[in-house]
Amino acid sequence: MCKGPHARAPVRHHGEVTSPRPSSRPAVRLIATDLDGTLLRDDKSVSERTVAALAAAERAGIEVFFVTGRPARWMDVVSAHVHGHGLAICANGAAVVDLHAGGTFLEVRALPRPAALDVVRALRAAAPGTSFAVELTTGIHYEPLYPPFYLDPGATVATAEKLLYEETPGAAAPVLKLLAQHPDLDPDVFLATARQAAGDLASFTRSSPTALIEISALGVSKASTLALCCAERGITADEVAAFGDMPNDIEMLSWAGRSYAMGNAHPEVIAAASGRTVGNNEDGVAVVIEQLIAEAAETQAAEAEVAAETGAAAAEAAEAQTARP
Repeated sequence: MCKGPHARAPVRHHGEVTSPRPSSRPAVRLIATDLDGTLLRDDKSVSERTVAALAAAERAGIEVFFVTGRPARWMDVVSAHVHGHGLAICANGAAVVDLHAGGTFLEVRALPRPAALDVVRALRAAAPGTSFAVELTTGIHYEPLYPPFYLDPGATVATAEKLLYEETPGAAAPVLKLLAQHPDLDPDVFLATARQAAGDLASFTRSSPTALIEISALGVSKASTLALCCAERGITADEVAAFGDMPNDIEMLSWAGRSYAMGNAHPEVIAAASGRTVGNNEDGVAVVIEQLIAEAAETQAAEAEVAAETGAAAAEAAEAQTARP
């Protein structure tokens, strides 16, 4: 498995797009990008420039992974733009799905129901007024006071305790994540409160501008699942470029050898990333991908030139050796 956060050279800011400038770094073999607020524009579209950049990356031999908090059923917006492997990491690392096969689950890192129930009890005590939703592999269900999901009209409405109950342990659908919403608290204060109250039970993060926390199994994150996928491909963290905008991207940006916070990113995300690009509405991911491809082309051209010079020198030396009496 790939190691944790890497030391980086200082970032020098020249305009809006910045990146670390070490003297030597491996070529990028995999791009990992968040979707909402990152790859997608605010209207949830994928721009023509971004579509072209993703296709160009694949042609250049660079794998692209979409790494998102979204459930698999909300991946239609990008499913047409997954080339090659067809895989995506969903639900903040709780699932790896095959978008070429309609979002089929290939790997699930479930939140144990007993742990989820313990989290519910802890947050009810620490932040009265909290309401919950339960994201399963089969869909989402939520409490009466939880803001309704209009995209999921078939959801069951009941208390979290009832939603998480199962007569036979392991018989019910796996829990991908638990969501907790508070009507009044500041989003960052709510996240800090939840981590203090139950940080030993599960992993807590957030991606919404409101006080909405996303809760996964302990140790599950975008970063940890991405690391597993990379290890299977023989790709190291130094060969990964990652993009994100919200706190649920921080671990992934800290892990990747090159990481870019969007121009619209949360302050903590900007602090965690080694570089920065322009905002999602300005196609910030595409801007960097174009730079990476150009950089790779320059490197290949330089290597070819060196090889040609080396070959010419060797031929000249051989000719001189042959010409000796």
